Amino acid sequence: MNSSEQLTLDQKARKVAVLGAGSWGTTFSKILADGGAEVSLWARRPELAREITESKRNSDYLPGINLPRAVRGSSNLANVLEGAEQVFISVPSQTLRENLKVVRDLIPADAIVVSLMKGVEKGTRFRMSEVLHQELEIGADRIAVVSGPNLALEIAKEQPTAAVVSSENIATATVVAMTATNPYFRSYVNTDVIGTEFGGVLKNLIAVAIGIVDGVGYGENTKASIITRGLVEMTDFAVAFGGKVETLAGLAGLGDLIATCESPLSRNNTAGRLLGQGYSFSDVVKQMNQTAEGLASVGPILELALGMGVQMPIVSQVAEVLAGTLDPRDIAPHLTTDPMPQGE
Repeated sequence: MNSSEQLTLDQKARKVAVLGAGSWGTTFSKILADGGAEVSLWARRPELAREITESKRNSDYLPGINLPRAVRGSSNLANVLEGAEQVFISVPSQTLRENLKVVRDLIPADAIVVSLMKGVEKGTRFRMSEVLHQELEIGADRIAVVSGPNLALEIAKEQPTAAVVSSENIATATVVAMTATNPYFRSYVNTDVIGTEFGGVLKNLIAVAIGIVDGVGYGENTKASIITRGLVEMTDFAVAFGGKVETLAGLAGLGDLIATCESPLSRNNTAGRLLGQGYSFSDVVKQMNQTAEGLASVGPILELALGMGVQMPIVSQVAEVLAGTLDPRDIAPHLTTDPMPQGE
């Protein structure tokens, strides 16, 4: 089955679990419920789980959004995971491994496990699907990842968009895509897990750069230059690790890049904008009430790039700004005036 084929409703899973009740985990619970699934959503705090179940609200992360009746919150992992056909995980990437150690024996033996996360683990430099494979000791055919231009609040308001579901097993990708499809959210499928995951990670880093130059006060020309050259960096990196060019030109690459760079709803864009306004890295982390995955992924991505000989000037300069060794006002002129430019 290719990504342009219409999927059929009889492939939808009926009982699913979502781990993580932040903005994206809660929004994806809504997507799944509006697609016909019964959703158990795990929230770490009992009071948040109670609000989700009783009031059908998550006022901390999605104020003003009504959740479907089919979404029920719980702080009891065993209850959430019992009988789940698919398990969607939406926790901060750097805490994934420790969370998996807790749930490993609770996930049903035949359940598909789906990563909603966009990050690279510090130290190991593993993608999220690799951490799932290692910690859960399940085959790649039971693992899928979701990525695309998916700003949570817009989707929670049912503004139409699309995403990519990727798995090495096309049947796995297809059944997850069907479960995650409804009138306002369409899922496509591919088998390029590497390209899909790296697209979701790398666009966050470019979005931080866009936020920095926005915070400094530079205009649309500068931002367009960084987005365009950023896509080249993303593609070169992903292809070096086995990803496909067409994946980076699609929803999981260019589509996600545009949405994340252009929207004030993007946490990575917001973090970059604060850096551009002169806040230190530690001050930015304190001000953000949700994780900006791009900040945590800069180091691991540059380590991977160095090992493969991939040049990433934009990401490298973001790292310098984070370290306080580059004035944010100097990031854009360097990027747009490379000596001896070749091609686009």
